[in-house]
Amino acid sequence: MRLKLTIPALLASSFIMAQQADSPVSLSLDDCLRVALSDNPTVRVADMEISRTDYSKIETISQLLPQVSFAGTYSRTLAKQVMYMNMDGFGGMGGDGEDAGDSPTSRASGGGGGIKVGLDNSYQVGFSASLPLIAPQLWASLKLSDNQILQAVEKARESKLELVNQVKNAYYTLLLAEDSKKVIQESYDMAALTHEIYTKQHAAGAASDYDVLRTSVAMKNVEPDLMQADIAIKQARLQLLLLMGADATTRFNVADNLRNYEKTMYNDVLAIDPDYSSNSSLVLNRLQSEQLDQALKAERASLYPTLSASFNYMWSSMSNGTPFKNFRWTPFSSAGLTLNVPIFTGGSRYSRIKQAKIQKEQMGWQRENLERSVAMQVDLAIDNIKVNVEQIASCSESVGQAERAHDIMEKSFGIGAASYLDLRDSELALTQSRLAYYQAIYNYLVAGADLELLLGNAPIENYIPAK
Repeated sequence: MRLKLTIPALLASSFIMAQQADSPVSLSLDDCLRVALSDNPTVRVADMEISRTDYSKIETISQLLPQVSFAGTYSRTLAKQVMYMNMDGFGGMGGDGEDAGDSPTSRASGGGGGIKVGLDNSYQVGFSASLPLIAPQLWASLKLSDNQILQAVEKARESKLELVNQVKNAYYTLLLAEDSKKVIQESYDMAALTHEIYTKQHAAGAASDYDVLRTSVAMKNVEPDLMQADIAIKQARLQLLLLMGADATTRFNVADNLRNYEKTMYNDVLAIDPDYSSNSSLVLNRLQSEQLDQALKAERASLYPTLSASFNYMWSSMSNGTPFKNFRWTPFSSAGLTLNVPIFTGGSRYSRIKQAKIQKEQMGWQRENLERSVAMQVDLAIDNIKVNVEQIASCSESVGQAERAHDIMEKSFGIGAASYLDLRDSELALTQSRLAYYQAIYNYLVAGADLELLLGNAPIENYIPAK
C-alpha cells in the first residue's frame, strides 16, 4: 500500500525534476496509466459525481429525521374588528332593539351598538417540529438513492476503462511512430551512404552523372517520409500527454518498443477469457432495470396512507400603542398526528404506475439486444486478435527473409555482381516488410486493448493508489 501511495508522487516529482534538469523522463505504459488515472480531469469529474450522488442520498435520508424550524410573526391592526351581540333583555348591547341607538354603550362605541375587539400589536414566535412516522413512498425512494450511487460508481469505472483504452492506444501509436521513424531513418541512411559512395566514385571518374543523380533522387524521396514520421511522433506525444493530464511541454521517452510485445502475444491469446459480464454497458443496463423496479414500487407506495407527528411550542404577545413596549409574553404548545389517506387524484397515480411498467418492459428488450450485440463484438474481437497474431508471425518471417536477401544483394553489389537498382529494390523490400511487421504488432495491441474495454476487465486497481 505504501508503494502504491508513493508511485504517483514519484512520477510527478520525476516530471518536475526532468523539466528542471532539461532531460526527458522515461515512462512505461504502466507509468502513463498511473499518471492518467491520477491527474486526468475526466476521472476527477467522475469521482466527484459519486460524491454528489452520495450527498443526494443523505438529503433523502434527512427527510426521515425530525424537521425543526423557528419562526416569528408580527402584525399591526389597522382597523379593529367590530363585534355585535343580540341578547334578550340587554337591548343596549344589540343592534335590533328599539332603543339600541339611544343606549350609552352604543354612543360610546360610535353608534350602531357594536363593540371593537382586538389590540394594536400582535407577536408570535416559537419552534415547530414534524416527523414522518409512516411514509412508504419515502422509504422506497431510499433504495432509489442507493441505486443512483451504484450507477455513479459504474459510470466512473466506465470512464476509467475508456481512459485506460485511450492511453494504451496513444502509447501504442507513439511506439509505432517511433519504430517506423527508425525504419525510415535506416532506409534514408542507406540511400545517403550509397549516394556518398557514387559521389566519391564520380569524383574519381569511376561513376557517371546519372548514377549520382539517381542516388540523390532516391535519398530525397525518403525525406518527406522522415518529416511525416516526425509529425506523427509529435502528434502521438501530445495526445498521450493530454490523456495523462500533463503539460504539453513535458519531455519524456517511452521505455518500450513494439518488438517486445511479440514475445508474450501467444500466452496472452491463450489466456483470453471471453466472459463479458463485466461489460460496463451491461452493468449499467442491469442497474437501470433495478432502478425501474424501485421506481415502480415507489409509485405503488404512493397509494398507501401516511402518518406524521407535529409539535409546536410558541410564545405570543399582544399590546396597544407603540410596538416596542408593553410586551406580555404568554407561552403555549401543541402536539398532534396527521393521517393522510389518498383516495382519488384523477387517475394520475395509475398512469404513473403504467408508465413505469412500460419502461421496465422496454429496458428488458434493450438488455436482450445489448447482450447479443456485445457477444457478437467479443467474438469478432477475438477473431481479429487471432488474425493479427498470424499476420505478425507472417510479417516476422518476411522481415527475416528480406534481411537475408538484402545482405546477399549488398555483398553482390560490393563485388560488382549486382546493379544499384537491385540493391535499391532489396532496400525498399526490407523497409516495407519492417513497416508491415510493426503495423501488424500495433494492430494486435489495439485489438487487445479494444477487447479489454469490451470485456470491462482492465485491472484499474493496479494503477490507482490505495486510500
